[in-house]
Amino acid sequence: MSADTGSRDWYTRSELAKVGINARTTSGLVLTSPVADVVVPMSPEDLARALTIGRETLTAAGLVADDRVVVALNSDGELSGALYAQAAATVAEAVTSTGPRGRMRLLKVVEALRANVLVATPSGAMDFLARLHMEFLADPLDLELRLIVLVGEITDPRTYKHLAREFGAEIVELFADPLLGTPLAHRRPTGSDPSWQPTIEDTLLLARPEADVAWEAPYPEGLAEYVVTHPWHDVLSGAILRTGYLARVEGQTKALPAAAHTVGEHVLVRGRWLPVARLAGALRAIDGITRPRLDIAREGTLDAATLRVTFGRASLTGNPMWKARIEQVIDAVTPVHVGVTVAEQVEETPLPIEVVDRRGQHLGLDRSSIV
Repeated sequence: MSADTGSRDWYTRSELAKVGINARTTSGLVLTSPVADVVVPMSPEDLARALTIGRETLTAAGLVADDRVVVALNSDGELSGALYAQAAATVAEAVTSTGPRGRMRLLKVVEALRANVLVATPSGAMDFLARLHMEFLADPLDLELRLIVLVGEITDPRTYKHLAREFGAEIVELFADPLLGTPLAHRRPTGSDPSWQPTIEDTLLLARPEADVAWEAPYPEGLAEYVVTHPWHDVLSGAILRTGYLARVEGQTKALPAAAHTVGEHVLVRGRWLPVARLAGALRAIDGITRPRLDIAREGTLDAATLRVTFGRASLTGNPMWKARIEQVIDAVTPVHVGVTVAEQVEETPLPIEVVDRRGQHLGLDRSSIV
């Protein structure tokens, strides 16, 4: 059965400009993607409501008044880390926000603050754990973390159990709005009920990837995309946003299952959404590239992304200047590190950019092709 979503329009992040947001005339706090292809203003009222939702979600996830929290998330443009810290500060005794980079620095902050709660991406937490063992020769149990809050990635059940066992901590995951970063739901992946528990009713919905129809429980079986609404936001209240997260619904169920895949022109790498269409457009400005391919794999604890390019002329395959230009284009599109390799063979016939996700997460750039 379809849910009542009224006359609201549906958008992907690539289509968000149709909502009517003009970056040059925005005011207040402005959240942006790294290259400002997605821009969302936050009025003082929007910000206050977002922080309220964040506080309620964190409280439902288990944050309490005597907690001391370290947030190890990015704050580039989207300000996710800073906004999580602000929301947590309205609940916990002490909160600080550090970047995700620099595991030794993270260890020093956790120890100095006597933190008992860590907010991080799953791969960030796993990398921190690996370095505690291999580089710092520290016992993770000595940190006395009681709660690890994970956000921003898709991972497997073994990771949750491994983190819980190694740190002796409870594991909770948050569903973050990929546009605003606001945590909209929580779940306990190692508990008896691992489904999402939304903070506000009808803000986290399921829909078929190829059809602009939201569904209400019990949900039909099959592959569904998570969509979010923003009834509290001044500009976005009339829009339904496709998140790019996919879940596999099994049987007629009322539960909101964990995301297992992604779809669309943004690919999730190290907790950041890499804009594939924007990257492809930038590469077209470099003469000679005929077949770009983005390879993504999880090597060890972290994702690794590599752009493999094929040229149409043999004179370019060994040209270091052309490779440097490609690296500069990548740096201009995303803060995610993407390595560059050049194919030895020459292919004159151009093909669109291809995404090969060896993690098995991203199912395609075109939603209609995965049904």
